[in-house]
Amino acid sequence: MSCPSVLVVGESWIKHTIHMKGFDQFHSTEYEEGAGVFLDGLIASGFAVDYIRGHEVSARFPTTAAELDAYDVVVISDIGSNSFLLTDEVFLRSQRTVNRLALVADYVERGGGLLMIGGFLSFTGIDGKARYGSSPIASVLPVEMLPYDDRVEAPEGVAVTVGAPEHPTVSDAPGTWPDLLGYNRVITKPGAVEVASVGPDPLIAVAEVGAGRSAVFTSDVAPHWAPPEFMGWEHYHRLWAGIVGWTAGRGAGSHGRADTVETAAALP
Repeated sequence: MSCPSVLVVGESWIKHTIHMKGFDQFHSTEYEEGAGVFLDGLIASGFAVDYIRGHEVSARFPTTAAELDAYDVVVISDIGSNSFLLTDEVFLRSQRTVNRLALVADYVERGGGLLMIGGFLSFTGIDGKARYGSSPIASVLPVEMLPYDDRVEAPEGVAVTVGAPEHPTVSDAPGTWPDLLGYNRVITKPGAVEVASVGPDPLIAVAEVGAGRSAVFTSDVAPHWAPPEFMGWEHYHRLWAGIVGWTAGRGAGSHGRADTVETAAALP
């Protein structure tokens, strides 16, 4: 049996820093990625993973249905809708091109899986800059997005409540979860399943959409919303294997495609 194939997009950033030393100053630039532990866990769990960093979206994100169909799941994490919409063709050369987010929405309707993970540039995002609520994938996500900055910062920690512990997304992550330090506030759509919550809001919500599936995890895979206790949690990798594995499923009642392996159960 073939491994489920996952395309992960985002979770990278570039920092420009101004160093002030008395009268003088200088600049430095750093590139960072936050997805390492998450990606390593997926690979160890038996998933075939391709990773597109934020600055690579214009050049590398699929532009045809056939390219997207090579994947069982597309994961979008902490990268705004502009990176998919204002590509080099449009922004630099004013050329017409495919709407990559419309392509993803159609991919889900035809049987693909979509997972959005929270962050400053997920859902509506910081200062409303992620703007997914007005994008084509709004129709296939299992949640409604707010029209304004949707971040909930919880420096004191916010507890996770698992309302559907038998659901395949979380069944391999039993017991008390570590607190999280924030999330994106969204509203579960009618007909979607709210698997877990943080305070009054959904943390994990899932839905069958057309022939495909969609899921959200409204907090982060990495700091700052995911503290060391969550990153080092014994069920961290099992949790993500369960969420991605369910999202890879095709058809109601299945857990993963018929030609995929049950990765969560294979974890040590």
